[in-house]
Amino acid sequence: MSKIDFKAEAALLADEMVAVRRDLHMHPEVAFEEVRTSGIVAEALKSLGLEVQTGVGKTGVVAILEGDKDGPTVLVRADMDALPIDEATGAVYASGTPNKSHACGHDGHTAIGLAVAKMLNKHRDKLAGRVKFVFQPAEEVGKGALAMIEDGALQNPRPDVSVGLHLWNTVPVGILGVADGPIMAGSSTWSATLTGRGGHGAQPHQTIDPVVTAAHVVTALQTIVSRNVNPEDTAVVTVTQIHTGDTHNVIPQVAHLVGTMRAFDLGVRDYVTQRMEEILKNVAAAFGCEYTFEIDHATIPVINNPEVGARLRPVLAELVGGEENLRLDTRTMGGEDMAYFMDDIPGMFVFVGSANDEKGLNFGHHHPRFDFDEAALPIGAAVLASAVAEYLIPNA
Repeated sequence: MSKIDFKAEAALLADEMVAVRRDLHMHPEVAFEEVRTSGIVAEALKSLGLEVQTGVGKTGVVAILEGDKDGPTVLVRADMDALPIDEATGAVYASGTPNKSHACGHDGHTAIGLAVAKMLNKHRDKLAGRVKFVFQPAEEVGKGALAMIEDGALQNPRPDVSVGLHLWNTVPVGILGVADGPIMAGSSTWSATLTGRGGHGAQPHQTIDPVVTAAHVVTALQTIVSRNVNPEDTAVVTVTQIHTGDTHNVIPQVAHLVGTMRAFDLGVRDYVTQRMEEILKNVAAAFGCEYTFEIDHATIPVINNPEVGARLRPVLAELVGGEENLRLDTRTMGGEDMAYFMDDIPGMFVFVGSANDEKGLNFGHHHPRFDFDEAALPIGAAVLASAVAEYLIPNA
């Protein structure tokens, strides 16, 4: 059997991927509102003759590509949602919807996923097994993967291995991040209230000041990473919002704090959570305030399976011109709910370099001016198609 050149096949679909990506980019839809996007996805997959299920996890799409021979099932996942961010790229294909934009690259992921389906469908007669394509909503809020899993996305058939990718604007085009182990952190959102006794700003001795208490809480929380977490581990504790008071001469009754916490390890996550509440409780008590604390562990860490990585890295190295274009140190404290698929199904999540400094395409994810080099699209499609072929097409 001759070797399939998925890099060349993906290059032939580059213009099509760009067109799909730009159309989606101009019509962004945020979490669980991906009606137009999922409709486009479903129609494209049906046109290939795939078995398509819609409404999975509200707006998700699942499609099965059955090979002519029996074998394992490989899950290929692409996320579809945009962000509630006004776009400031000035691109001709910029978002036409106020306060909504594809500022993270999911439009590219969707275009890549459809191209992979098209390429693999062409080789259906060579597939020893099947591909389960999962087009997921609501990644940005960390809810879409679980919603799809609850609707049976990992059943009938149950995948044996999972693959996915993220276009990555801290890595140049042509480079792949392929580390083993935890590569993206679990993401948690927390909030706290400090309730004191309000009063006149000129008579602070008659009050219990939640503003001063909040200031001490913010400072104390920073000691968790610097003084409690083992230096060989990694964690982030960030306060992103403090809301309190309405005017210059009134000490308010309540201060609200909001933030995020990240960790690569669930044990570290739980320990940091414990320390956060201990600090809130004791600092509040020291200043005479009452407190509440809530935390939502939205996602768990994305962990690349070492056995899957060992099998796929030689394949990926060939696609990008050698091992020197593979990075084993690309990790981020950003979160990704692909983690829930990979927690149950061993897999690999690849960072596909998408930055181009010369073109000014190097703004970070979630930035209003985020955009990526579309030369990354065929690379991403070749990555996923080749990963599937490694498991389902002998001698591919």
